[in-house]
Amino acid sequence: MNDRNLMQDILLLEKGACDLYMHGTIESSSQNINQVFKTALNSSLTMQDDIYKKMESKGWYQTEQAQQTQIDTLKQKFTQ
Repeated sequence: MNDRNLMQDILLLEKGACDLYMHGTIESSSQNINQVFKTALNSSLTMQDDIYKKMESKGWYQTEQAQQTQIDTLKQKFTQ
């Protein structure tokens, strides 16, 4: 396994953790539990972003810029 594959696996695991913490936040039964899940979610989102930025800097995770016409089309679709 090379570094790129390892980072892809770590990113997927972190995204999964974010999903679990989000559901925990939504479904929490008390304010204390809700706050614990929110804190964990924010920490996990920060880690996910750090991993993404590291992968992007190495050219392992590339995104394309959306054109303004694509953005406008989606805005119209979801505001109707």
